[in-house]
Amino acid sequence: MASRDNNNTTEPGIAVPDFAAAHPAWLRLEDQMQWYDNKSLLSQRWYKRLKLAQVALAVLIPVMSLLPADLAKWATAISGTAIALLEAVQQMNQYSTLWVTYRATAERLKHEKYLFLSAAGPYRGLPEPERLIQLAERVEEHVSTEHANWFNENRRVALAKTENKG
Repeated sequence: MASRDNNNTTEPGIAVPDFAAAHPAWLRLEDQMQWYDNKSLLSQRWYKRLKLAQVALAVLIPVMSLLPADLAKWATAISGTAIALLEAVQQMNQYSTLWVTYRATAERLKHEKYLFLSAAGPYRGLPEPERLIQLAERVEEHVSTEHANWFNENRRVALAKTENKG
């Protein structure tokens, strides 16, 4: 995703209106789009790396069984342990879930951006100051919703762990 440059453009050929370019609502939108995009990409990379390592170790287990008996025993045990550890890291950090939820929020913010720039949807017919107020409220609503979902999911996971122990 391209960021805004000195010519008040957001992506190639899409101009940001002068009344919005330096407004806190617009700056917050751009900042949050970038944050969610970056976090989504980071979560995706971690998820894929961990899964690839797990699959590689799992695929090697049959090959390790061909090693001399003592070595095969240790190699397969270490591989199995590493697979479990990698899965535990993935589950604790929820990279798969974060990848999807962060991407969804980034896309919702991008959708909001284009509605605003087109003066469409909830921005249709609004004068400039009211468009910016509407933008600020809707951006914060998207970000707050994602944060609330994150909090509720973490609480649900913590409660499930507590119930499993009891």
